[in-house]
Amino acid sequence: MNAEKATGSCELEKQVFNGWLMLPVTIGMLFVGLALVIDGARAEDGHSHWPELIAGGLAIGGSILTMLGYFTLQPNEGRVLLLFGEYRGTVRQSGFHWGNPFYANGDRANKSMGTRYKVSLRARTLALEKLKVNDKRGNPIEIAAVVVWRVRDTAQAVFDVDDCPNYVHTQSETALRHLASAYNYDDAAENEASLRGNVEEVSQALRVELQERLAKAGVVVDEARLTNLSYAPEIAQVMLRRQQAEAVISARQKIVHGAVSMVDMALKELASKQVVELDDERKAAMVSNLMVVLCSESEVHPVVNTGTLYN
Repeated sequence: MNAEKATGSCELEKQVFNGWLMLPVTIGMLFVGLALVIDGARAEDGHSHWPELIAGGLAIGGSILTMLGYFTLQPNEGRVLLLFGEYRGTVRQSGFHWGNPFYANGDRANKSMGTRYKVSLRARTLALEKLKVNDKRGNPIEIAAVVVWRVRDTAQAVFDVDDCPNYVHTQSETALRHLASAYNYDDAAENEASLRGNVEEVSQALRVELQERLAKAGVVVDEARLTNLSYAPEIAQVMLRRQQAEAVISARQKIVHGAVSMVDMALKELASKQVVELDDERKAAMVSNLMVVLCSESEVHPVVNTGTLYN
């Protein structure tokens, strides 16, 4: 059996009437209706004029009905227009507007989207709490991130997901967990990114994955960045000692490399300037002494030989 593929919604921008132009019409209908009702009730023969009363009542009812069509929008805010269950468009222009009074009036149980299907188009910040996950090597780490997002398509945000902010939060946590498991915390192989050593690249990868996950909700991810990255407490001390040991080894390698270069330079200088001629045994002794002096962590006090070179 082939599963049916859900069809996503698509936003349609809608133009409505200016509320300030419709306001005099509503007030005029109200006063005309009141005048007709009063005039119909003052009958000279003692009988009410029912046609005037009916017309006045309809005018008053019409004015009250038109009052339900007024709404305001702030900058970076939109209203989704729903008429008897059918999507008719989205108003994005800020100001005082009037639309069909029968447009949906917030009867949907979705408090996150606000009343009358108003949707905020402003940039929102989601700060994810620290998550304990395993990196690519299986080491437990703690990671957190901040995501800046906004609604691009109001129809998708309202109709294609049940709760847009909660959907963004859930998908962001899922994407962050997946990202952490795809990279090593540090010490990655050659030409391989790590979480600690390639923060910019990792943040960009997180933003791309989030955009793919949130596209069906009509959401655009403006920025995604790691805010916390550390080993889990249970292995933090062990990893710290390992990092210290690696730092010592790296420093030793540089010291030895520098010492070998200096010894080689010293032997070449002595030979080229013919300061003294040394056989292999004396060269070996000289190399040993120089390496001790150059690689020793404490101050070296050499013994000065006042006799001959071979005594």
